[in-house]
Amino acid sequence: MKKMTRRNFLKRMLSIPFIAFISSGIGYWYARYIEPKQIKLESHLITHKNIPKGFSGMKVVQFSDTHVGHHFEKKDLENVVKKINDEQPDVVIFTGDLMDDPLNYPQADHLISILHKIKAPHGKFSIFGNHDHGGYGTEIYEEIMVASGFTVLKNENTTIELIDNSRIYIAGVDDLMLGRPDFRSTLQGIPEDAFSILLAHEPDASKEISEEFAACLQLSGHSHGGQVQLPFIGPLITPPLGSKYVEGFYQLNDLTLYVNRGLGTTRQPYRFLAPPEITVFTLEKPK
Repeated sequence: MKKMTRRNFLKRMLSIPFIAFISSGIGYWYARYIEPKQIKLESHLITHKNIPKGFSGMKVVQFSDTHVGHHFEKKDLENVVKKINDEQPDVVIFTGDLMDDPLNYPQADHLISILHKIKAPHGKFSIFGNHDHGGYGTEIYEEIMVASGFTVLKNENTTIELIDNSRIYIAGVDDLMLGRPDFRSTLQGIPEDAFSILLAHEPDASKEISEEFAACLQLSGHSHGGQVQLPFIGPLITPPLGSKYVEGFYQLNDLTLYVNRGLGTTRQPYRFLAPPEITVFTLEKPK
């Protein structure tokens, strides 16, 4: 029999009143209809010695885990696109899980015209999440993102280069759960003194990356911030490869990890103390 830790015991005990709260009219209404629509705009300054001077002030917007089709509809995605464009980003990054079930979503091609409206003069980049591969949806997802003007990175990297020939690197690894991830190929050819942004859907990949490879900033999603959290306890349930690092910033050796809470929901349509987010990063070279 598996020994129950004190933390797991507290989670189990405190989940009982939470379930009662959710079952009540007010609690259910808030977790089902209010918080899932309360998109938080999180803004952060990223400073690093490897950021070229010309990139100071560049704005990078990350969105993730829309799970279109699971209580997140086209109108919700249109709202997200508007919020992204309102920030006037230079670069836009999507870290996976566009549709909850891509093979069975009947209006997948309708998403192209919505995502195509995202404006980012220095590029739009995306990676695969586990739901993007799930149900043999790999080709559907890739076709949508490419047609929407995104560069889909799968175990590869590319550059954003300015007129002064300075550059940063954007790398994207394939999904760890249902893809064929290859960290070495993903980061191959990136100079040690370059500023690199690694896109990895599952945040727990950061441990191996920080110990064996060189990257400056990792952007992930997948965890949904636990989707349902309890005060002082944290998330009740976290997904595989999204349980060590659930939301926000973490420092692992020389690697800075940021975990986005995502925008949609999966399995259950609730959010509690884990509001959806769009993240805005402003790059700056230290003076």
